[in-house]
Amino acid sequence: MARAGRPAPPANLPGVDEYGDAIGYKVLPRGTPVRSSDGVQVGTVRRVQDNAREHIFDGIVIDTPDGRRFVDAPEVARIFERAVVLTITADEARALPEQGSPVADRMRNAGTVRRAKRLGRSMRERWDRR
Repeated sequence: MARAGRPAPPANLPGVDEYGDAIGYKVLPRGTPVRSSDGVQVGTVRRVQDNAREHIFDGIVIDTPDGRRFVDAPEVARIFERAVVLTITADEARALPEQGSPVADRMRNAGTVRRAKRLGRSMRERWDRR
């Protein structure tokens, strides 16, 4: 049932009254449940990705039992106070690409960076000596 003075929620979003009012992506808190189009909770919000300079919503990173996943903006149907509803099913959400941590990526490549710097120093020293 719709609240007084508001139109009824779309029929294809089950249970939207329990999710609260629609909100903007900038105020979406970490830990908000993320539900698929078939009503299954697939994870929780980890962080919002946006292009701050152009004020464009890019998507969300969610924590799932299988790890972090990135949900692109077109796959987000609505953002509510107490839930995010996706346009994809739970099976499609499980197949989303894994989202790595920038810090973990940097740490993983730290040895390579150190070796490259050493190589650069040794090449520069050889160049200076000639």
